[in-house]
Amino acid sequence: MSDACGCGHEEPVSVEAEEHEPERLWQVKELQFAASSGAFLLAALIAGWAGAARPVELVLEVAALLAGAYTFVPSTLKRLVKGKIGVGTLMTIAAVGAVILGEVGEASMLAFLFSISEGLEEYSLARTRRGLRALLSLVPEQATVLRDGTEVMVSPAELRVGDSMLVKPGERIATDGIIRDGRTALDVSAITGESVPVEAGPGSEVFAGSINGTGVLEVEVTTTAEDNSLARIVRIVEAEQARKGASQRLADRIAKPLVPGIMIAAALIAAVGSLLGDPVTWIERALVVLVAASPCALAISVPVAVVAAVGAASKLGVLVKGGAALEALGAVRGVALDKTGTLTANRPAVIDVATTHGASREQVLHLAAALEARSEHPLARAILAAVDEVTPASAVEAVTGAGLTGRLDGRTVRLGRPGWLEPSSLATDVARMQQAGATAVLVEQDGQVVGAIAVRDELRPEAVEVVAQLRRDGYHVAMLTGDNHATATALAKDVGIENVHAELRPEDKARLIEHRVADPLGVEV
Repeated sequence: MSDACGCGHEEPVSVEAEEHEPERLWQVKELQFAASSGAFLLAALIAGWAGAARPVELVLEVAALLAGAYTFVPSTLKRLVKGKIGVGTLMTIAAVGAVILGEVGEASMLAFLFSISEGLEEYSLARTRRGLRALLSLVPEQATVLRDGTEVMVSPAELRVGDSMLVKPGERIATDGIIRDGRTALDVSAITGESVPVEAGPGSEVFAGSINGTGVLEVEVTTTAEDNSLARIVRIVEAEQARKGASQRLADRIAKPLVPGIMIAAALIAAVGSLLGDPVTWIERALVVLVAASPCALAISVPVAVVAAVGAASKLGVLVKGGAALEALGAVRGVALDKTGTLTANRPAVIDVATTHGASREQVLHLAAALEARSEHPLARAILAAVDEVTPASAVEAVTGAGLTGRLDGRTVRLGRPGWLEPSSLATDVARMQQAGATAVLVEQDGQVVGAIAVRDELRPEAVEVVAQLRRDGYHVAMLTGDNHATATALAKDVGIENVHAELRPEDKARLIEHRVADPLGVEV
């Protein structure tokens, strides 16, 4: 919250505190105190209805007041020392005024309601911090670098621009760089969203958090850990989280002048009234103004509304990152959809098989599955899912950046990308598969190509209808993806989207959205 809030959410969070972020609503400390305050307040009401002695009721009201006030009074006092005032300041003054008037129950009610607001906002911020930590966990704890011809294990924070970093198969890349030696297939899904591994070799750019496939890579470091692609994504998310919804900004704008305004009004009432009448009476009336003007509804309305809406959306499988994104929906005239996992199921599948030299579809898939039987590669999972039974090949070897070779039933079998294996008579089929946005792999038996398999991340069943409905409702629809142009264009055509932006990194997508938001159409992702 802004200065107008008067709370402590904008204070830096320690590393130790971040490691114990609440994952459930009831784990939020502020909401635990709010619940305690509510319980004491309810007990005080019951005691009053039951005719209990006033001291008993008073003790329960004081307990409710202390429990609720704990969530905002300490941070309010810290901010007052720094010369900052906000809603929390007025709530504190109102509670003190109510106590002076003898209305401890009213003071405890104010503290209870405001503590709910504090707890709900803390829960929202904690969810964002957990998400950022999960993103940063994609960076390995250590990286291997070559220094003076010796392999040295260092922390990613110690990497310097120009270092030679060794990345072994299966390892995550610690920071951005350029491959100087080695070939591989990189899993970049965490960075670009591309579902199929990307072939990379000398001169190729690699990004922090990517997973190396089969080959050992020597990578020249081009960015430090503080400025690599993952760090930039975190900064983008933090910047977006800092944006508030229109209602919350309005609440802050109202609160900022409201606090000193009410305090000045109360002081004038007390001063002028004391000159014209009984000072005690007018001081009490000034306190009544402070209590009556406490912006409890203003303070609690936006967090409660946002959390309720986000919760309702999550039950429908929609993740909303905060109040700004939620409220922006009302002004949206265009929709930019990410491809992987949004329009597609993020599960590559075999969509086509071309055969030659008398081989059948089943035989081609059987040969490919035999080589991929023990692989966790996304293409392997797609091929294995297309066959009923698998007979693993023997002597299987991976050829870095090319494919697999092995033996099955006494015959040599190879599976790999066009270029490593010549498509021969299947060249037209391979071109057709690639134009359709699929990844094409060739199957060879005893030196003769017998088939080509097309694998693609397919559209969700409901994607076509959703896009069509958006267009019928007057929205401009665009697709953003880290995939290559061929895949993006083919899928966009299938789903009915004409505006396509491909080969984008997260920061590219953010810049594109910022540009589109600035125009009169308005866009949301």
